Amino acid sequence: MTIQRNCDFLFAFEASMTNPNGDPDQENKPRMDYETKTALVSDARRKRDCREFFKAKGMPIFVDTLNEQKVPMEKMLEYYRDQWLEDDNRMQELFDEYPELKEGWDLLSRQSKKSSYPEIYNDKVFRKDKKQFGHFNNLFTTALIQKELIDIRLFGSAMAVDGVSRTFTGPVQITWGYSMHPVDLVKSNTITSIMNDDNSTFGKKYKLHYGLFMHSGTINKLSAKLTRMTERDQELFRAALVQGMLMNQTDSKQGQTPLFYLEIQYAPSFDGFLGDLRRFVKVEFDDKKPIRSLADLTLHDDDLVEAVKYMKEAGYIDRIIAWFHPVLKMHDILHIDIDQVVDLWAPVEPARIDR
Repeated sequence: MTIQRNCDFLFAFEASMTNPNGDPDQENKPRMDYETKTALVSDARRKRDCREFFKAKGMPIFVDTLNEQKVPMEKMLEYYRDQWLEDDNRMQELFDEYPELKEGWDLLSRQSKKSSYPEIYNDKVFRKDKKQFGHFNNLFTTALIQKELIDIRLFGSAMAVDGVSRTFTGPVQITWGYSMHPVDLVKSNTITSIMNDDNSTFGKKYKLHYGLFMHSGTINKLSAKLTRMTERDQELFRAALVQGMLMNQTDSKQGQTPLFYLEIQYAPSFDGFLGDLRRFVKVEFDDKKPIRSLADLTLHDDDLVEAVKYMKEAGYIDRIIAWFHPVLKMHDILHIDIDQVVDLWAPVEPARIDR
């Protein structure tokens, strides 16, 4: 079932002696707001973790490589299109689900003498009416994206290839993350070797001592209808945020630990959002002491508790779900009432990834 509710979410993680998001314009130093001394993490970094998780679990993704090689967008679409055309059962299932697609196929193929789906699709007769073929191809490509590619269903994409011009606004929108307090960069001139395709160069390692980071985001039910993002996709997205970060244990990314995930699910009739949930969370610290761990910080979610209470009493919120790091006891730090606790550490097996 496609998503029926708008959602706000908040994702928090800590970064200790690591570089959560290097800035290529600054020698790959941690991205910083130098005026406030807070560190930044792009939304692209979080999406990349999710995509790598999906790929590791055997799910096709659009922003990917073929045979370890970068390919143009049209080649990626062609690859998935050919896979479907060569499978009679999948094509029949596609036609059953998308009647307009079947009507277009029958109209274009009625004069073709070919027998298989790939032969008919590539037949000059099938493509003779350019306007009708363009309409069909747009529908066909859209259907394949909706059926096949979880990263487009979640994050959307803009494309203009092979007669297809579509913009998919992603139902899942993630803000840039930032540290909830000033951070200190590690003062070090450590040299590291950077391997390229045919040689190696040298550069410096840059890390920060500690940071408590938060991303806020939304899930839009209207956009979900267009990309056909399902409730199962939503479950996989939550798992990908947590497990994708844990899978990414490179030298610069070690030391990053997911702490909690909160998701406010609104009533199906409610069309709005509370907005950036970080506005309702305060972090206290002693500005005369260095911040080196979570123990040096105090979190206050009183404003979030009040905001949620108001929204629930007004009938705008259906439920709040959450995941807390089970060992670090994050549930003892936050005081918001939770309706459902989910296990985002639970293994996601490839055999379970059917939509």
